Amino acid sequence: MIYNVTTTLIIEEVKTADEAGIDSFSMGEHHREDYAVSSPEIILASLAAVTEKIKLSSGVNVIGSVDPVKLYQDYSMIDLISNNRVEIMAGRGSFTESFPLFGYDLEDYDELFEEKLDLLLKLRKTEEINWSGKYRAPIVKQTVYPRPQREIPISIAVGGTPSSVLRAARLGLPVVFAIIGGNPLRFKPLIDYYKEAYVKFGHDLKNMRIGVHSHTFLTDSSEEIIENYYLRYAYSMNKIGRERGWTNSYTVESFKAGMSPDGALYMGNPDYVAEKIIVTVESLEIDQFIAHIDVGGPTHGQTMKNIDLLGGKVFPTVKKYFKN
Repeated sequence: MIYNVTTTLIIEEVKTADEAGIDSFSMGEHHREDYAVSSPEIILASLAAVTEKIKLSSGVNVIGSVDPVKLYQDYSMIDLISNNRVEIMAGRGSFTESFPLFGYDLEDYDELFEEKLDLLLKLRKTEEINWSGKYRAPIVKQTVYPRPQREIPISIAVGGTPSSVLRAARLGLPVVFAIIGGNPLRFKPLIDYYKEAYVKFGHDLKNMRIGVHSHTFLTDSSEEIIENYYLRYAYSMNKIGRERGWTNSYTVESFKAGMSPDGALYMGNPDYVAEKIIVTVESLEIDQFIAHIDVGGPTHGQTMKNIDLLGGKVFPTVKKYFKN
């Protein structure tokens, strides 16, 4: 019942985001008790029928543990339903539960991603597929249906691994950097590396697109965030920390440092967050900022307020600045 209520609320929240003029929505794939959605394409299909303008993206699909053929079919269907509004964000996955769940060996983590991404890109590019690999049966002279009316956008989500950045540049794919901690400006060398490699591999600069993803939360004051949201956020971060062997607990001092001008948390009042986004976009010379607003399981009311403030104040301020 909890999951049913949660997914229903997600649909209401994204309908509100569409009405608020927010550009895009991304839904991640997780296979854990603390996340409601294991299949982003199902949620995106539901949203395609009840929204009008907002782009609908995964964020991310864990490519190494899915069948690219079925994934491509599903997104082709959503693209047709949504009138060409769907996007795929592919990633290796920061969580690994999907690999044993679907019968894959984590020892093959990198190879699986390479091979399945290769097939996904061929499915997008070529109507009749001839393909063979190590981890699935070959495909011989087959066409995957339905066919979308366009080439579905595919981007690569990366953490801080140079090899992942290089792969995205080599393939000429848009890239999204997940900035979770530290000073966002420390990603500048990796972003510059991507740009240099993108050009080196002969891709057209006009097609290059770079984004960042960061944890975001808006309210009227920093004090209100600490009082009403910090414990939810810290619980989530400490749970992940225990699973991954982090030695330090996430404290209110950590939270305040993240909210500072040099931190990776885009949290505070709308004016402060808008200015922080502007500084990040200018300093890193990027095209897209993705606000991750549901870390720690904020209430539905908190999420709706975040959507209202992002769509009504923060994003319009940022767009106006860059239009001038």
